[in-house]
Amino acid sequence: MDITRQSVPVHKYQGLQHHPTEDWLTIEEPLEIRLLYGPINERKEKPISITMRTPGNDAELAVGFLFTEGILHAIHPPVVVTTPQSNVVVVELPEGVQPQVASLDRHFYTSSSCGVCGKTSLDALSVGGATGVQPALQAIQASLLYGLPQALRKVQADFEWTGGLHASALFDAGGQLLLVREDVGRHNALDKLIGAAYLGKKLPLSQSILLLSGRASFELLQKAAMAGISTVCAVGAPSSLAVQTAQKFGIRLIGFLRENRFNLYT
Repeated sequence: MDITRQSVPVHKYQGLQHHPTEDWLTIEEPLEIRLLYGPINERKEKPISITMRTPGNDAELAVGFLFTEGILHAIHPPVVVTTPQSNVVVVELPEGVQPQVASLDRHFYTSSSCGVCGKTSLDALSVGGATGVQPALQAIQASLLYGLPQALRKVQADFEWTGGLHASALFDAGGQLLLVREDVGRHNALDKLIGAAYLGKKLPLSQSILLLSGRASFELLQKAAMAGISTVCAVGAPSSLAVQTAQKFGIRLIGFLRENRFNLYT
């Protein structure tokens, strides 16, 4: 059974003609992220968030989310991730690591389309723990950038079935694909990517190029800043706040990277 897509009966119309057939849809299900922390004899389990996501790489998603929210830090010892039941992930911190409990009290619901929906104040949108990334990679050849979207599409297996997924991909300075993650939510795809880097002890990602399959929103630049990513490319457009965030944290931001063209914003 495929955990990322399912087929449904449809009537396909073309002009005045139609016929019954099947279509493939991206699966979207809720995931509850919980945090387990405290002294060994007084462990506390706290629900942190519910996000609508495409199943798969749930441990990476949970860890990436907690890291980009400033709850986990790269200097922390390895975490233990368990799935006690379907659609629930528990991230366990080592006994001497105390999370910022005050920040955990701002519960919010994260939708698949907007990772900041429901946050209670503008203060909650600040990039906790990000003070600026390391200097960006040296000059990147335009010819290298032009090849990135095609390289990503070649490995977007689920997108080819449904057309309903966002992707985030990491490339090295030479344009070699390092890692890719897909999800119905663009912020989830990036959290999965960053979570994989966290678990693999590869943060910060200052020497990597991030490619986003869609637009570049504020929150995606926020997450990139937390992971120390110095170059962000997007197939679509950036928002004004995304450009401001890139400027603030020293990120090279490229938009509309497709068909041998792009805009350099910062």
